[in-house]
Amino acid sequence: MAELAALEDPRARAVNEKHGDDHGVNLGKLRAIAKRLKTQHDLALRLWATGDTAARLLALLVCRPKAFGRDELDVMLRGARRPKVHDWLVNYVVKKNPHAEELRVLWFADPDPVVASAGWALTGERVVKKPEGLDLDGLLDTIEAGMKDAPERLQWAMNHCLAQIGIEHPSLRARAIGIGERLEVLKDYPTPPNCTSPFAPIWINEMVSRKS
Repeated sequence: MAELAALEDPRARAVNEKHGDDHGVNLGKLRAIAKRLKTQHDLALRLWATGDTAARLLALLVCRPKAFGRDELDVMLRGARRPKVHDWLVNYVVKKNPHAEELRVLWFADPDPVVASAGWALTGERVVKKPEGLDLDGLLDTIEAGMKDAPERLQWAMNHCLAQIGIEHPSLRARAIGIGERLEVLKDYPTPPNCTSPFAPIWINEMVSRKS
């Protein structure tokens, strides 16, 4: 904790706070600490328990993802209110955990939009890697009905799922693009040069053209 405190940079904090994250530690330096520590699951649990955002990010880098129980991850996700902690927990830990599918189903329709966004993130992963058994048309129905007015974090996750359906499933591509065009979610999102727009129709067409 003393080492993390010494890395605190007010400029980094100012940038991070614009995105809802309350820490000022450069993530490259955080990863360097994790590389030095290697996997230390007990330490990760203690770091997580501090509630400190930088400590929790470090915890997610040094934990053993498969060691967490389903209910343990559910409690952690519901307590992960900072965007970067939430994202790393889902992507670095939950996706590698044997309970990922159970948690996807549990979180998908949760009334808390931040929790639901994790369910949608896991669903987007399945759309790409293991779509068998998913009702893709039903997902598009839900996106069409709810994405426009969804809270920001949930909207991003639904939009990502929409794009993945369009990219990975040619038979549904035209419908996915049409939904994106009608809803216009993230249409005007400022996109840096050489980056792909998160607006689903542009994103889908760009990725499909790269693949072909």
